[in-house]
Amino acid sequence: MRAQDSATATRTIAVPTTAPAADRTGDAVRTGDTVRTGGTVRTARADPLPRGTLLAALGVFAFSLTFPSTVWGLESFGPWSLVAVRSVLAALVAGAFLLAGRVPLPERRHWAGLAVVGGGVVIGFPLLTTLALQTSTTSHAAVVVGLLPLTTAAFAALRTRRRPSRTFWCAAVAGAVVVLAFTVQQSGGAVSRGDLYLFGALLVCAAGYTEGGRLARLMPGWQVIGWALILCLPLMAAGSAVALSAEPVHLNAHGVLGLVWVAVGSTFFGLYVWYRGMASIGIPKASQLQLAQPLLTLVWSVVLLGETLPLAAPLAAAAVLVCIAVTQRARS
Repeated sequence: MRAQDSATATRTIAVPTTAPAADRTGDAVRTGDTVRTGGTVRTARADPLPRGTLLAALGVFAFSLTFPSTVWGLESFGPWSLVAVRSVLAALVAGAFLLAGRVPLPERRHWAGLAVVGGGVVIGFPLLTTLALQTSTTSHAAVVVGLLPLTTAAFAALRTRRRPSRTFWCAAVAGAVVVLAFTVQQSGGAVSRGDLYLFGALLVCAAGYTEGGRLARLMPGWQVIGWALILCLPLMAAGSAVALSAEPVHLNAHGVLGLVWVAVGSTFFGLYVWYRGMASIGIPKASQLQLAQPLLTLVWSVVLLGETLPLAAPLAAAAVLVCIAVTQRARS
């Protein structure tokens, strides 16, 4: 790559014909840069909404339906059965894609990271949140998990040794404070066992997101979650057999739809686009998009479950959206 830049000069970047400038180069291509791809010279234009942001936002949309779908799934399955079966179904979907694409096994150095992803987002987070939703409402769980962006940013800073700007941290902390205040106000200041499950879910999920975002820079995002699911398959298949024999099953339309969504929509598709988005725009910025997730889940809790929307939700929504705007503009 050759780059020549000054305050007034045009910058020229030579890029191999097999690599898009935004994907394979270490430098970000700015508006007005002259980009040479093979023998063609073109002027880079700013994308009004980066592809990585769109992918991460699509992941957030998929995740926002997870809690309502879990509540539906609990109509037909016990908590342990639901978690185990959803993982097995998602692993079968992922395995089919991996086989169809003839994807080779990951390098040995990546398996430890894939184990962290599996333990965090395939087993830990689904299990802890499902246990919490036995006693907590969807809306309450949604706002507690709203602390996930800050937790993920903190894990990412420790894992990657990259420090986001002070503005970024101030906006992230402000968003977390809003979510926490909303949670405390709605629960009357008490912390229940369900809240403890949710706080534990925050920690394991943040670790899984961080490691998955790192691996998504080295392999496609769908392969990250795909191999993590395959890694967990033997354990979850055995767990399914035990749980289904121990817990009653009462199939209905809600239960089946809920199971299908948490398995395919949230666990596979959601994590696929989420990891791709994180790899593109960075873990800290992508994690802040999740500040919108509890607000979306609140809407679904009213529309799909008939729960009463808290009166403080509109104020919390406005404050959180401001925080999202600030974190997306801050350099990370």
